[in-house]
Amino acid sequence: MPVRDVKKQALAHILLTRDPGVTRIRKRTQSIGRRLLDTSTHIREPNFTAIDPGDLSFLFAAYDARFMDGICGQLLGPDGVTFRLSSRMTRAGGKTTRFRRPDGGARYEIAVATSILFDGFGAGDPNVTVCGLPCRHRLEALQRLFEHELVHLAEWLCWDESHCARSRFQDIASRLFLHRAHTHELITRTERAASLGITVGSRVTFPYRGQLLQGRVNRITKRATVLVEDPEGERWSDGRRYVRYYVPLAQLRPSDPVVVSEQER
Repeated sequence: MPVRDVKKQALAHILLTRDPGVTRIRKRTQSIGRRLLDTSTHIREPNFTAIDPGDLSFLFAAYDARFMDGICGQLLGPDGVTFRLSSRMTRAGGKTTRFRRPDGGARYEIAVATSILFDGFGAGDPNVTVCGLPCRHRLEALQRLFEHELVHLAEWLCWDESHCARSRFQDIASRLFLHRAHTHELITRTERAASLGITVGSRVTFPYRGQLLQGRVNRITKRATVLVEDPEGERWSDGRRYVRYYVPLAQLRPSDPVVVSEQER
């Protein structure tokens, strides 16, 4: 049997049968978190304010070694997985993607949403749970997100597919990492805006080049898209002309309590 097939069988055996137990899992994950704080040039405290793709690479090597005997890395090879930090992912906490190569092989990418991580854990913010587990700070949330994506990657390597809503994924995540759910409750940009009294359709004011402009919120992602009436702007479906401004949430202030429906072009 080819060596690669032997390794895939060994990884599948780990995924389907290994059960380290609650105490050992907690000791391992806490140890990985402490090592990251000790070695990272960006993550220096549990509620870190900066992160680098190299931190995700560290997590991959550490988790693969402690939970999967290093087999994921052996199957992937030196160029088999890359790591990305995404400021544009505003709903999902992480994402694992497979890219097919022309020769039939594959490479993988694990992305983590920085916007969701950094939006949470502020004073007065709601409690955060990731994979059904309460998280006291960003480091714990990052580890739970990464554990979830690592299960996706391992399933891809063994079975050429991965679905977190299916029982096999949930069983693996539960035994290896104590996960209780495959969903996350992290504060999103929309929730952050709502806590400020701003939703889609809200009338707001914001500073722009020494002026205070007034408009209507049309969309909320990393920033808010605000439509300001302007005779030189684009014509929208309501017959009026607007200029779009992309405004950081912190610069917005509600201008009145009236909320109208979202405009559609």
